[in-house]
Amino acid sequence: MYNFTPEQQYALEKSVAPIAVYQFINKRVKTIMLSAGFLELFGFKTFEEAYHVMDNDMYRDTHPDDAPRIASEAVRFAKDEIPNYKVIYRSMLNGEYHIIHAEGKHIVMPTGERIAFVWYFDEGPYSEIFGNQGQFDLRYNRILKASSDSETHYDYLTGMPTMSYFVDLAKEGCREIRENGKTPVMLFFDLCGIRNFNRRYGFAEGDKLIKALSRLLASHFSNENCSRFGQDQFVIYTDGDNIEQRINEVLSESDKLNNGLNTLIRVGIYVYDDEKISIRVACDRAKVACDVVRNTQTNTFNYFDEELRKRIEMDQYIVDNLDKAISERWIQAYYQPIVRAVNGKVCDEEALSRWHDPVKGLLSPGVFIPVLERTNQVYKLDLCIIEQVLEKIRAQMDKGLYVVPTSVNLSRTDFDACDIVEEIRKRVDASGVGRDKITIEITESAICRDLEVMKKQIERFQDLGFKVWIDDFGTGYSAVNVLQELHFDLIKLDMYFMHQFDTSPKNRIIITELIKMAIGLGVETVMEGVETEEQKEFLTEAGCTKLQGYYYCKPIPAKQVFERYEKGIQIGFENPEESEYYAAIGNTNLYDLSDEKPEEFAKNRFFQTLPMAIVETKGKSIRYIRKNKAFQDFIDRIVPGFKINEDSKYPFDYLGPIFAGTMRKCLKDGGKHIAKERLRNGMIIDFMVRRISENPVTKRSSLSIAILECTDFSKVSFDNEEKIPTDSFVYALTADYTFLYYVDLDTEHFIEYIPNEQTGELEIIRHGVNFFAQVKKDAKTVVYKDDVQKVINEFTKDNVVATLGNKQSFNLAYRLVTPEGPKYVSMKVSSMGTEGNRVVIGVNSIEAQMKAAEFYERERYQKKDL
Repeated sequence: MYNFTPEQQYALEKSVAPIAVYQFINKRVKTIMLSAGFLELFGFKTFEEAYHVMDNDMYRDTHPDDAPRIASEAVRFAKDEIPNYKVIYRSMLNGEYHIIHAEGKHIVMPTGERIAFVWYFDEGPYSEIFGNQGQFDLRYNRILKASSDSETHYDYLTGMPTMSYFVDLAKEGCREIRENGKTPVMLFFDLCGIRNFNRRYGFAEGDKLIKALSRLLASHFSNENCSRFGQDQFVIYTDGDNIEQRINEVLSESDKLNNGLNTLIRVGIYVYDDEKISIRVACDRAKVACDVVRNTQTNTFNYFDEELRKRIEMDQYIVDNLDKAISERWIQAYYQPIVRAVNGKVCDEEALSRWHDPVKGLLSPGVFIPVLERTNQVYKLDLCIIEQVLEKIRAQMDKGLYVVPTSVNLSRTDFDACDIVEEIRKRVDASGVGRDKITIEITESAICRDLEVMKKQIERFQDLGFKVWIDDFGTGYSAVNVLQELHFDLIKLDMYFMHQFDTSPKNRIIITELIKMAIGLGVETVMEGVETEEQKEFLTEAGCTKLQGYYYCKPIPAKQVFERYEKGIQIGFENPEESEYYAAIGNTNLYDLSDEKPEEFAKNRFFQTLPMAIVETKGKSIRYIRKNKAFQDFIDRIVPGFKINEDSKYPFDYLGPIFAGTMRKCLKDGGKHIAKERLRNGMIIDFMVRRISENPVTKRSSLSIAILECTDFSKVSFDNEEKIPTDSFVYALTADYTFLYYVDLDTEHFIEYIPNEQTGELEIIRHGVNFFAQVKKDAKTVVYKDDVQKVINEFTKDNVVATLGNKQSFNLAYRLVTPEGPKYVSMKVSSMGTEGNRVVIGVNSIEAQMKAAEFYERERYQKKDL
């Protein structure tokens, strides 16, 4: 670097004219002298501050729209691509932008070194002279056009060197670091989640965040040491001194970027100790180190090491040998069964790829698929699997086995590499296999990356007759948005939920709610990763319609699928003719009856979730094929400890004769039917039966059963009128009675009902305590005078308890006072047969019977007298 003599340096630095002297060294512009006038113009307080900023962040105060242009002009001038330096730009002076006019020329010093003198002129505040960007561009259109016609060396958004210019800078800079006895390092900064950030806050905020990070990086590593690698990624070269401490300082300060409106940052570190490695390869290795921690949910950094080096070698091997692996059939389709929960049969299969390499051995999909996705070659793999699936289906048809749909997984990059929809259609149609036998699986994350594009492609598949499933659903941020935008034929829940099954109690709640949501949308569900009986039972009860995992079978090649049939150890394929029947059962919502629930039961709160089940029958017995937990709890209340066995058959009338009759009527007429049944334990239920479908093969029908309402008289509250039941259950017990009393013999609490003459509904006319004392009091006014003492003497608590204790009902006939004269009534006291000592007392008129009896007696005596 050129050095002025002390006298020259002193004279130049004392100059009141705003002057700067630069020299182009190691591919970058370096500052060698600044004048006092320069410091005054740009607001620097000391020479030390000024030289530091000019060496590390030269365009810190330059308007971001102008920085890339004037930086590129400076490099072009330094390279002699233009004879003179002449730029107009905006710079922040005293809190507002001013128009700065800079002109420079080269001077060759006596040593032969060439340096550039640049003079700066302040033309006044930007807002006062021009007021807007359009006027500024128009005024200096000639200069701007000259700049735009030339190669740019600086990024338009951040003002950092472009990658091509950065490579030149880094090459010279790393050589200089090594000459100083230090080891250079290459850093890769990734601003994670910028797509979601832009979607949420807008692109303008995203650009602000990128600019803010670029300024932060420039302040720590120098602007000329940094470059914007991609949309939200940066590469940096520096020496390795205290590198972790320096990175941690950046990560700590990044939390405050953009007023706290930011996202996570991950950093890859490559210790650049091999100078034979090119700058671009060094950048790639830093990026690989960063990508390894891509899914870490905190700011972090990671080193490129020997393991990553081997991974790169493996990645290259995969890319180089893909075509050969396909042609030599090193890549094979393996099949894992998907089992329908209600019948235990294989209703679908998923095709998964396996790479049996003669050199590397068995390669996991987790090794080769990400590589093929990054290199946009995974479409070759996916089309290869499609072709093998079609071969297997044809062979299965030839063997006379049922053929169920096979799902194949597609990558997001498939849709960029080719017209994957058309490529699959051509292959399927040419094979003679129906399009309904191929199902397309696409992950939630792949769809969310470009929702609008993927929506069109998914709809193309569906319009052609292919079913489309969303895979790995439930763990992304945009899961619900996807379901609002697109219709899927099935939701495949992420295997993550099964991995957390035994460790997180909340996990089961989330699974249940996701399944309920899918059922509410009328969409079937598959849970991957099922490995235990407990998981299978839980998912079946929760309503998951299809299950997949090692509990049933690991993925196996087509040859082994057929061998299992030959050995008789197969699970068994579902008869396609029955698939629609079982799908209808699976799509029946056992958690929400809001669309069908009769209005009169809409406010029922007896059950948090209505007890619901699905049974299968031909009319003589029933077999449960689905039920929710509330239904099992309901059965347990009727017969404590009894658990429904879905492999067992039960009598048609096991819940009662009305229940059996209603099911028979539903089988005959279809539709839905509501009825009331009194159970053996005295409970009264309102239930609904609806016919779902008929199995076209077995001719069995499936019925859904819902317990709409239930009254257990042992639980009735006497505390206040709002809690006293006035529902139709009580009315059902006493439809023939004029008065009804519900009494607790232990406490003598009671409720008195009377039917409404117009509606027939029961109404409470009073409730209270000391029932038998109240009877004595009432008897003196409402009972006919000749029968008062009879009622008081016979209708006592002791007599009632004793009679009921002998398993008899207590009966008493007497006359009531009415406007028409005394009328005969009959009182009947019956035990509720529930917990506690509660009874129902009914009073009904027997006047007609007594008159008939009197008439009969008179006739008999008259005949006797004759």
